[in-house]
Amino acid sequence: MANITSVSNKQEFGLNKHVLKVAQYISLLKPRVMSLSIFTSFVGMIIAPGNLSIATGFLAILAISIGSGASGALNMWYERDTDKLMNRTKDRVLPRNKISSNGALIFGLLLSIFSVALLFYASNITAASLLLLTIIFYIFVYTIWLKKRTPQNIVIGGAAGAFPPMIGWSVVTGSISYEICLLFLLIFLWTPPHFWSLALYKSSDYKNAGIPMMPLVVGKHKTINLIILYSLTLLPITLIMSSYYSLFFGTLSTALSGIFIYLAFDLRKSYLQKRLFEKKAQTLFYFSIIYLFNVFSILLIDNLLWNIS
Repeated sequence: MANITSVSNKQEFGLNKHVLKVAQYISLLKPRVMSLSIFTSFVGMIIAPGNLSIATGFLAILAISIGSGASGALNMWYERDTDKLMNRTKDRVLPRNKISSNGALIFGLLLSIFSVALLFYASNITAASLLLLTIIFYIFVYTIWLKKRTPQNIVIGGAAGAFPPMIGWSVVTGSISYEICLLFLLIFLWTPPHFWSLALYKSSDYKNAGIPMMPLVVGKHKTINLIILYSLTLLPITLIMSSYYSLFFGTLSTALSGIFIYLAFDLRKSYLQKRLFEKKAQTLFYFSIIYLFNVFSILLIDNLLWNIS
């Protein structure tokens, strides 16, 4: 009886070990970042003119999800030593040596190849090419070339996060249009204030890692002014987008952009008065996530209402 119990415990331990290893590899995919890419690409697919079967749509979203995760895995592989120096990232699986660096590299490469091939099979060459461009841009342009060389890293590199809705659109249409380029531009302009607000209260992390984020290079005051400048550009973009959609989208998206601008100016006020500055920076950072999610949610609801009517 004791031997049976011992064998059972060993089997359970072995199973738990495998489950843990799978969970560790999944963490390489940056699930939270991946979820935003999935959602924006899904919205791009839904608002695109044309018809798409459920099976094709499912395979396309799966491919985009895998491609986004592959980018995250390759990013973590390349930055494994840098991540050890930052409190925000030191507990990731690679800095803790829970997964080998070669394992992470092979995992990321295989997923990249599979995702592009799957999207080409499920849709068309335009969508597959855009997904491949996104992966290459994120790894080679942003991670390897820009991130440690210039404070403009997130400005240029933000394009990688702006491609998913364009990919979703091209899955349906096989092309891109002025309308979907506006969504690309919205995310592109949203990215700097989003990450700079984080950098304002995580400056020591970036300094330890040798990453020249804007607050470290030009100072916090100038960075806040840049945040205000970029936040102001979001309003005309949403207003231009409103010409494609209903009053419902125009009203709510404009209101959200107005709140974004208010929080950016409130951040500068707190900095000048030296009161609650870090808290205000955190508020802007978290609201920026809510902002983007809500703008795309409103766009999705607007499309559904338009189709029903």
